[in-house]
Amino acid sequence: MFKHVIVKTPGRSYVNGLTTSDLGTPNYDKALEQHAAYVEALKKCGVEVTHLPANEEFPDSTFVEDTAVLAPEFAVITNPGDVTRNKEIIEMEPILKGFYQTIHHINSPGTLDGGDVLQVDDHFYIGISDRTNEDGARQLKRIVESENYKGTIVPLKEFFHLKTGIAYLGNEWIVAAGEFLDHPGFASFKKITVSAEDEYSANCILVNDYVIVPSGYEQTTRQLNDAGYKTIELEMSEFRKQDGGLSCLSLRF
Repeated sequence: MFKHVIVKTPGRSYVNGLTTSDLGTPNYDKALEQHAAYVEALKKCGVEVTHLPANEEFPDSTFVEDTAVLAPEFAVITNPGDVTRNKEIIEMEPILKGFYQTIHHINSPGTLDGGDVLQVDDHFYIGISDRTNEDGARQLKRIVESENYKGTIVPLKEFFHLKTGIAYLGNEWIVAAGEFLDHPGFASFKKITVSAEDEYSANCILVNDYVIVPSGYEQTTRQLNDAGYKTIELEMSEFRKQDGGLSCLSLRF
């Protein structure tokens, strides 16, 4: 069960942030509305929300997930792979010190985005992507193993981040799309399979009694409901434009 969540309001500079999509410029007012709905959904899930103010210096800093990897016993401050995002960790570390006594760090030349890390119970899957390099992945693997967790490195072929295409829902269930549908590392799990057309919905999040899922993906939502999960659907159009998904917008612990 999650007790705490950290989120950060997008600043006006958000519309000028990094993106690989071709979906147009985000509407800032609409992004604020969608973010507010996201925060309310988290509260419905029964967590205490730490809500950080916008920082115009860092356009992408609403995507707080990339700044840290959190387990119940320890935190890892990452080293984001894009130079324009790297200093976001300076702002996040003091916040996490209010919750954790044990804090590790990923050090250069290693890079690591939190979006490339999927925790499955006592096992961390660590993606190697355009933002997370092998050095950073190996550093995290050593850290989690020193804390009596398991670590597995997963080189990515298709996805921007590991969690772009896979989510863990507990009880041996995953949501999987693309390269993860037949990935041998996840062969033992029960799968909710996401079609190529609905790929964006693979980035959903289990928060206590609910799975929060992007709206507009009826097949994914129906499969989740059929598997026994209660769902909350949220409009995510203005975050998708900047390569962002539901997991990107919060740190959950």
